[in-house]
Amino acid sequence: MKKAFVGLALSAVLLALSFPSEAQQAKKVPRIGFLAIGYDRGPGVEAFRQGLRDLGYVEGKSIIVEYRWAEEKFERLPELAAELVRLKVDVIVTGGGGNAVGLAAKNATTTIPIVMTVIGGDPVASGLVASLARPGGNITGLSNVSPELAWRRLELVKETFPKSTRVAFLWSASISDPSDPGTGRLEETQAAAKELRIKILSLKVGSPDELASAFETAAKQRAGAVMIPAYLVNPYQGQIVDFSIKKRLPVSCDTGLNVEQGVCLMAYGPNILALYRRAATYVDKILKGTNPIDLPVERPMKFDFVISLKTAKQIGVTIPPNVLVRANRVIK
Repeated sequence: MKKAFVGLALSAVLLALSFPSEAQQAKKVPRIGFLAIGYDRGPGVEAFRQGLRDLGYVEGKSIIVEYRWAEEKFERLPELAAELVRLKVDVIVTGGGGNAVGLAAKNATTTIPIVMTVIGGDPVASGLVASLARPGGNITGLSNVSPELAWRRLELVKETFPKSTRVAFLWSASISDPSDPGTGRLEETQAAAKELRIKILSLKVGSPDELASAFETAAKQRAGAVMIPAYLVNPYQGQIVDFSIKKRLPVSCDTGLNVEQGVCLMAYGPNILALYRRAATYVDKILKGTNPIDLPVERPMKFDFVISLKTAKQIGVTIPPNVLVRANRVIK
């Protein structure tokens, strides 16, 4: 009887101990906050999710992702970032929106690790990180900025339209940071233009009317092409297509996604989907104990040159064969 009692007591103790252990295990499912400027899951978000799956994570089981969409309203970002902080997520991932999304996350927390996926501006100049090699604080991730991009994009435009001596560059003051005049990309392109002996028509755009006026000016000044940075393409996609066809002006963009969407004729830039997939590896390292301060911010390593022959036909231009053969993807 005594042995039986001891056995039952021991079993009861072991059973009691198992419940908190199981509860602790249940609480260990990592929770990721995904803060984005857009409306819903796009190709970039799906690439990030695929990156998690490639690392063995099963969303909803071994990892939970809390998505927050600002719906292109920059003023909502601080509120959404604060909401993720209140949820006590383990990591915050930022997507799109230039530096604005990263800054909103940074202002919301100094302790929760933050992983940037696509940063359109210079993360050092904007104050997001101290340096690329040693970001400092709780922020790290990927930047889609590379020093030679402006030169390379302009060079490809010149090779595609060799008879043109003028290229229009559309730019805008930052709508997410009043202290940012939005001229960084313009200055980089102007510097490249001096080397390539091309005149840049600087055209500021802050509204649909100014966009229409910019295309009108570019056409009157006989620009060979119009270069538009990503932060201006996204809010004006439909109008850009209409003006490009109406004025017979080819548009050069930052990302192949805009070419695939039919917005631009050509694009040279980082492979955005590769950056989003790569962000998953940063999340994985942080969840396994790596401090963000020890993870350098990476510059893009994979670039795409995409051309749309369908768009070329719509606006009545011909792409030289020597340019076509250099494209990673040609859309017919």
